[in-house]
This record gives sequence, structure tokens and C-alpha cells, in this order.
Amino acid sequence: MAKSKRSNSGDGAALDMTPMIDVVFQLIIFFVVTMRQEDILSHLDAIAPAGSASSAEEQLDLLTIDICNPKTNSGVSFLFNNRPVTKEQLDTEIGRAARNSTTATVMLRCTTGSPHKFLVQALDLCNKHKMTNLAIFTVDAK
Repeated sequence: MAKSKRSNSGDGAALDMTPMIDVVFQLIIFFVVTMRQEDILSHLDAIAPAGSASSAEEQLDLLTIDICNPKTNSGVSFLFNNRPVTKEQLDTEIGRAARNSTTATVMLRCTTGSPHKFLVQALDLCNKHKMTNLAIFTVDAK
């Protein structure tokens, strides 16, 4: 006599994952909602920003060159740290600053209506003295 195989007509015990996933999401939502902000901030390793630059050493790291329209600004084309200068004086001042630090930030502020050639001249002077950290802005005329 031959053995007859028993066929399993049922699929067996299957575990439905939908309720389990729902419970996990409920727990995640519960923990996120009940977490206090102080708990999060106390574990962050963030450095608070320093105060304003008040020492003379930090102020030397920022040079401002205003490029103006000489027609509307009493014949003045350049302002170096808010002092009117000629192109030659600007060359001297940038050279003096470059001897201290070539990584100082040079902020070039162009007023609206200032000729493009003055910006190019100021950029050429910065390049001549190897000043590479430049920031160029356009500001409204004073």
C-alpha cells in the first residue's frame, strides 16, 4: 500500500503585521510629542556664537571699501573704512592691511549708480596685494 500524502488545505498561521506597525507608529508619535525641548537641547553639542567683535585685533580682519559715484558724492570715488581716499591711497591702505593679514575680509560695497570701472580697480588692487577673501555688495546711495 502506498502512503498517501496529506495535503494541508490551510495556509497555516500567518501573522498580520498591520496592527504591529500601527502600534509602533503610535509609540513613536507618543514619545515625540511628550519629549521636552530641554532634553533635546541639553544633548546637542553646539557652540554658542561669540559676542560682537570689539577687540582691535578682530576689527582688523574686516576692511570696508565703499565704491561711490563721484558725480553724486562730491568727487569721491572710494571710501576706505568710511574715509575718503584716492586710488593711490587705497593701494597704500590695502597694502598695509595685506602685510598684517592676507586672509582679512575685504567688503566691497558699491552704491547704486557707481561706475563699474571703480569696482574693477578696487578688485585689481586686492588681487595685487593677494587679498582673496572678498565680499561684494550693492547698497543704496547715501
